[in-house]
Amino acid sequence: MKYLDPKNDLTFKRIFADHPHLLISFLNAVLPIEGREIESIEYLSPEIIPELPGLKHSIVDVRCTEKHTGRQFIVEMQMYWTAYFKERMLFNASKAYVQQLKKGQTYNSLTPVYGLSLVNENFELSPEFEKTYYHHYQMVHTQNPEKQIEGLELIFIELPKFTTQNFSERKLQYLWLKFMTNIDETTREIPRDLAENQSISEAISLLQASGFNQNELAYYDKYWDSIRIERSSLDEKFEEGRVE
Repeated sequence: MKYLDPKNDLTFKRIFADHPHLLISFLNAVLPIEGREIESIEYLSPEIIPELPGLKHSIVDVRCTEKHTGRQFIVEMQMYWTAYFKERMLFNASKAYVQQLKKGQTYNSLTPVYGLSLVNENFELSPEFEKTYYHHYQMVHTQNPEKQIEGLELIFIELPKFTTQNFSERKLQYLWLKFMTNIDETTREIPRDLAENQSISEAISLLQASGFNQNELAYYDKYWDSIRIERSSLDEKFEEGRVE
């Protein structure tokens, strides 16, 4: 049995943009929403279009809203890190937050927006973050972090820092991140703990290469080619700047 990598654009969207119950399981596992778990979602257009023509619009990987609370969730799979990626996520989440308010509505009708980024590259390189792969940003009072202005929350996960030794009390988070980091084209045997979880076992079955047609497999390979080209271009620019 041959499997594909879930981090590829094709497979990531096949799992999380086409199967809402898998997305719900994933979001409940990795987002900081204990006690406020997601029950049902509705997919929104991944294209966030500004109300005024000429302003910048953007496309995200997956975007959805919770049906009974209105909370919004933006999910991005980022293969490499760039200096402006945090600002891009803040921009997208802020735009989604503002666009909730329709004419005649009051501000108390606004609901939180969560921006979740899975990054396949380490970006926090300082010693104090050497083993920290989970980064949660909120708007809090500087003297009393317990006081928070709700609205926007950003979560960045450095996938290369995650290891199977990172197990904590949040077992489902551990399993989903193990799925994202341990399953790829070299996989020949599925780890038992992943196979025993119903949602993750289903997600793994969606990665079987036999479930994709030739055009889809060609797109899958083309995506990796584009990532390698862009990565090389970024490395060259970095070297040029370092020399200068």
